Amino acid sequence: MEALVLMLVCGVGYLVAYHTYGRFLARKIFGLRADAPVPSVELRDGVDYVPARKGIIFGHHFTSIAGTGPIVGPAIGVIWGWLPAVLWVFFGSILMGAVHDLGALVVSMRNQGKSISDIAARYINARVRFIFFAVVFLSLLIVIAIFGVVIATVFARFPNAVIPVWLQIPIAMGLGYAVYKRSANVTLSTLAAVVALYVTIAVGSRLPLLMGSAFGIPPTGLWVIILLVYCWFASNLPVTMLLQPRDYINAWQLFVAMFLLVLGVAVSSMRGGLPLAAPAVNHDLPAGVPPLWPVLFVTIACGAISGFHSLVASGTSPKQVAAEPDCLFVGYGSMILESFLAVLVIICVCAGAAMALPLEDGSVLAGRAAWNHIYSAWIGDNAIAPVIKGAANMMDSMHVPSVFGMTLMGVFIASFASTTLDTSVRIQRYIVGELATDLRVPVLANRWIATTVAVGTAIALAFATGADGKGAMKLWPLFGTANQLLAALALLVVTLYLRSKGGLKFLVTAIPCVVMLVITNCAMIREEQRYLGEKNWLLVAIGGGIFLLALWMTVEAVIVFVSKRSTAQPEVAG
Repeated sequence: MEALVLMLVCGVGYLVAYHTYGRFLARKIFGLRADAPVPSVELRDGVDYVPARKGIIFGHHFTSIAGTGPIVGPAIGVIWGWLPAVLWVFFGSILMGAVHDLGALVVSMRNQGKSISDIAARYINARVRFIFFAVVFLSLLIVIAIFGVVIATVFARFPNAVIPVWLQIPIAMGLGYAVYKRSANVTLSTLAAVVALYVTIAVGSRLPLLMGSAFGIPPTGLWVIILLVYCWFASNLPVTMLLQPRDYINAWQLFVAMFLLVLGVAVSSMRGGLPLAAPAVNHDLPAGVPPLWPVLFVTIACGAISGFHSLVASGTSPKQVAAEPDCLFVGYGSMILESFLAVLVIICVCAGAAMALPLEDGSVLAGRAAWNHIYSAWIGDNAIAPVIKGAANMMDSMHVPSVFGMTLMGVFIASFASTTLDTSVRIQRYIVGELATDLRVPVLANRWIATTVAVGTAIALAFATGADGKGAMKLWPLFGTANQLLAALALLVVTLYLRSKGGLKFLVTAIPCVVMLVITNCAMIREEQRYLGEKNWLLVAIGGGIFLLALWMTVEAVIVFVSKRSTAQPEVAG
């Protein structure tokens, strides 16, 4: 019953926040207008700039920002107890994360759909453009290389998910063709696509597909190559052909999965109580677990606030939003829903996974003993397994076969990772193109060459340490802190944008910005001390470089803020 109460309280809280604080931001702070010019119309090119229905762009934006972040982060973060994790996810998303996402989306739309990196030059100065580009490029490089490994790992552990994930591509392309080329009814087309998706899940649950080794490359390495080559093609197709419809049907997959989880919590609570087996605050941490402050706040990112979101909000999404008022639903609403997903994940690992945990010796643990066994050490990148097991346990209470439930969750996680991977490659292409334009190197601004740079650098990083494609793991310890630092810098840009409009509106982003700068700088200093202790000079150099670049940008911004001036040019949508 504890899990049910937690879910209901958070769910109602998110709805109240959206209709109060969210609407206040949209109307009073950003002044969204239905008649304002937007890039998707003014710069329409049929490839990247294409106006879309609010529901469709919501699906694309949500699945792009979510990925595995709201799944893995909270599943790791509950090691300090479920209460700190829930408080950070709930209040962080409402007061910081959703504000960050909405602000980045609106500012980008009012600046030709440009990236947050490019916009930084308008509201601070030209020097910071390259600082931001460096941080963004490195963050995306890690994301692209790592997500290939994440998907490969899911395919290896849950081979039943392979066929459904790949069959999403023709289903999505069929949906895009039906809606945009044949003017088919969106509701009926969506229903047909979602039904087809679940048919493939049923098929996949009976037909697992295991990848073998070839040419001396293990399965993970082969999957990384296949996925990145696929992204090279996918990121250059018109958004209406694959990216947008695939994200849209994945959003519906999420809605169904979340509905099943919500129903699973309710039914399990009615039948057995479904208590939270994890402690509210864990005072008996396993050896080697870092301190709650500041590590919790960079471990749980996407469920509360994530800098990666600003890249999507100033990347693919502003080029597709058809009217400014849609930003509330797309920007603020997506973050709130993602945060609710993080709450469900917390319930999965703190209650669902502890319902029944089979061990190799044939015994079965339950309750606190099961949770303690799962979290007997820092769980790290093994966090996906208890989420899937917990979800399957709760679905089993509704007589959903365990193999189907685990396949469904495996497809769900791999699908989200793949949509983020697709979007990340496309955004990296934008970043390379914008930087090439600024440097007057037109050959690199060509979308095919820019995509080759984006994919080529990720492949180089992935295979830097061997044929398994896991080279990005060397830089992964940096990503959590770098990602949250990116969120602070994005909030800094939005703050200066609001400052240029006069009044005290800038406080809604300035306060979260300061909070995130304190958190991330504390975390970065701690990480640098650890890297120095380990004599990991690669991470010392890269982490120190990011820290100094961010400090430089912050100083530049403070100077502009204090001087009460802005270098911004008049904003234009087209």
